[in-house]
Amino acid sequence: MTPHGARAGEDAEDLDVEEVLALVRNSNGDHPPDPAARGGKVSAGAPSRPDAPARSDSHHRATAWPEARTLAERAGRDAARAARRAPVSAPLDTALGLTLAAPLDALTDLPSFDTSAMDGWAVCGPAPWRVRDEGVLAGHAAPGPLTDGEAVRIATGARIPPDTSLVLRSEHGRTDDKGRLYATRDVVPGQDIRPRGQECRAGDQLLAVGTLVTPAVLGLAAAAGYDSVTAVPRARAEILVLGDELLTEGLPHDGLIRDALGPMLPPWLRALGAEVTAVRRIRDDADALYEAVTASDADVLLTTGGTAAGPVDHVHPTLRRIGAELLVDGVKVRPGHPMLLARTTPTQHLVGLPGNPLAAVSGLLTLAEPLLRILAARPAPEPYTMPLRDAVHGHPHDTRLVPVVLRGDEAVPLHYNGPAMLRGIAAADALAVVPPGGARPGQETELLDLPWASGGIGVCFT
Repeated sequence: MTPHGARAGEDAEDLDVEEVLALVRNSNGDHPPDPAARGGKVSAGAPSRPDAPARSDSHHRATAWPEARTLAERAGRDAARAARRAPVSAPLDTALGLTLAAPLDALTDLPSFDTSAMDGWAVCGPAPWRVRDEGVLAGHAAPGPLTDGEAVRIATGARIPPDTSLVLRSEHGRTDDKGRLYATRDVVPGQDIRPRGQECRAGDQLLAVGTLVTPAVLGLAAAAGYDSVTAVPRARAEILVLGDELLTEGLPHDGLIRDALGPMLPPWLRALGAEVTAVRRIRDDADALYEAVTASDADVLLTTGGTAAGPVDHVHPTLRRIGAELLVDGVKVRPGHPMLLARTTPTQHLVGLPGNPLAAVSGLLTLAEPLLRILAARPAPEPYTMPLRDAVHGHPHDTRLVPVVLRGDEAVPLHYNGPAMLRGIAAADALAVVPPGGARPGQETELLDLPWASGGIGVCFT
């Protein structure tokens, strides 16, 4: 079969990724932000907002959780606008999780010929019918026409012989001792025949720009004659795992601990639509981190740990050294307060995740998910709430993200939700967004779905 990815792109050859993103936003009822709304450049050593206090009070310098997510989305739009990335022709076996950058138009009628919807007999005229010796199978040449009073065995998906009145299901027919076929229940003309073009006609738009490629979309594209689709390319992400204390195998010992983020982050980022180009382990050395950051050509860099102000926390000094623009410097959220987002070049961003595992998950969903979602031109998930079954203790001033499981029409908070713990999130369906001060039993609370629990596409972990 001739590949059709190029053809699909012809209708949108002038669309770049930022324009696809605009279509997605408009389809959601959103509007592009005013470029003038973004403030001037902020150096890595300065407050993240013009009205923020001095750096001496890290908590008050931090960004509110909803605002941090908005800033991450804005950063993605700015990067998409600056990069002007062109859509790609993606073979179907690599397209899962991408976003369509051109409409998926039918290349043929579906079905492309009249087919049998059931195993049984194709019959012509009224009963009884005499049955031909040979049958009609799917994938074979067109059968000869039927004559009045004639029937032929037919398989599901096979071509309907010319002059067929209807298809009689196997379980609805019987033959007498002379081999004549009768219906055991009432029949109507045209029953169990899928007529040509029943699903679509050639040229019909099947799916619009901005559609997420799910397994069902892949099946539809294949049925419609495509070998590839025109899609938004994946953002390239590189992970820098920082720390001298991390082991890659075996049991923790002698002050060393297992690295939990190295195995967890790559599949999580792929579920968010990114292509993970490398996972690099960087020792606690400022020059090593500087070299790794400046050598990367990824669209998004993620670092683990090193975002606070300890003796081996080198992320802030490295950002100052390269002249990065610090967009978010701490977020009013627990766990994960010392996360950050910086623009290292007009088309590259760095997400600094805290080193504690659950705090890193908080950083992923707060900063990396909105950034990568925009770069992938994926539609924003519909916000939703559920009542909490149990009370959740809150932080006096910060949002809390708490793992929950969904049971019926309630969200059940899980234990083991400390910053260094993964036991709760490993069993969770979602994270509850608990406002400052906490939540009482039965209180409606916003939920953030986890990729593998939110519609199937997140299982794309390859």
